[in-house]
Amino acid sequence: MRAARTAVRWGVRHGLPAVYLRRSARSGDPVGRLLRDPAVRENPYPLHEEVRSRGPLSPSSLGLVTASHSTAREVLRSEHFGVGWDRSAAPGWVRWALRFGDDPDAAGVAEPPSMLVVDPPDHTRFRRLVNRAFTPRATAAFEPSIQRTADALLDDLGRGPDRVDLVTSYAAQLPVLVIADLLAVPTTRREDFLRWGAAAAATLDPGLPLRRYVTAERALRSMHAFLRGHFDRLRRDPGDDLVSRLVGLPEDEALTERELHATVMLLLGAGFETTMNLLGNAVVLLDRHRDQWKALLADPSGWAGAVEETLRHDSPVQLTGRTAKADVTVAGRQVRKGSRLTVLLGAANRDPEVFPDPTRFDIGRADAREHLAFSAGIHYCVGAGLARLEAEIGLRSLAERFPELRVTGTPERRDLRTLRGFEHLPVALR
Repeated sequence: MRAARTAVRWGVRHGLPAVYLRRSARSGDPVGRLLRDPAVRENPYPLHEEVRSRGPLSPSSLGLVTASHSTAREVLRSEHFGVGWDRSAAPGWVRWALRFGDDPDAAGVAEPPSMLVVDPPDHTRFRRLVNRAFTPRATAAFEPSIQRTADALLDDLGRGPDRVDLVTSYAAQLPVLVIADLLAVPTTRREDFLRWGAAAAATLDPGLPLRRYVTAERALRSMHAFLRGHFDRLRRDPGDDLVSRLVGLPEDEALTERELHATVMLLLGAGFETTMNLLGNAVVLLDRHRDQWKALLADPSGWAGAVEETLRHDSPVQLTGRTAKADVTVAGRQVRKGSRLTVLLGAANRDPEVFPDPTRFDIGRADAREHLAFSAGIHYCVGAGLARLEAEIGLRSLAERFPELRVTGTPERRDLRTLRGFEHLPVALR
């Protein structure tokens, strides 16, 4: 029965979308090409400009699409759009497939009740419960711990070979250790967390091949099994951490077991995926702009700007989607209730109407923070402040320890479309 459920779940969530997207890509549709063409994955920005040339809102294989910063910001902040969709309006066979294939032990971060894909009032309730751990004051309190973690990782690098993969040895390790501390999970399991996070990240892309989906599902099941034991341990022996607070909520506020799994899984995966990509993207960009790397070595106060410009120029999250909850007018176009809209965050962050000379990487750009890399509105990334702090400390510490660091060979992009980062990043440290 499990195999049948897996097949149905893959078919409705990935198999059929893959067929549709391949067909639309062959016809030249921009969103189909974006999600299926490997060449576009490597460099999506020329296609973004093609979408931009069609106007602020244009039709595509997945509904409407925008590359406009102003339109994207309006949609992301609008109460007339949500991340969920009305399953009752789907064909009967789709509703059956979703019911039959439903399995809490295989659920990923892109499935309800994950905060990523639910609207108010559920989203409001989940967000309120985790917000306290990510206030500016709470985030600032992590600075000494992040610095110690970065220093320890850099000490290890300094004792090792000159040439390393910076992703596996540093960019992935730093954020996973930080989020492990926040969620009170054993750091000895960090390689498991990295594997599980990669599996969860892959499920954000539509059209996964069956073999890759099965691998992802296996990792997700392992993650859920770990979380069950973790929650039980913290119920018996709670600490001063976010998960202990979540499992110890009073009865009138308590999350269901499925909600608890979805919330912590999202925090665990999102807690290092975006930052890992941000660190790798920044190193590659600064390696290509050595004058700016040297300027940062001379004046470390510029690292915050370097982080913002990396978020803008090569956004770790490239796209998101919204569904119209009512008939609404956007950019002068009537959008009907139930219409799907794809927001190209990476394109919006290079909109020349907002960012002069947008293809230029400039750590001194005054308006870089206007980017939408962390989304906007009620779904603005809850951990954005922590990601910024980790990136600033992580990059500054790396540069100060290894000022001659250079990228060697060819960095390898991750085989993902929604998230943009590097799978492998070969560097020479000295």
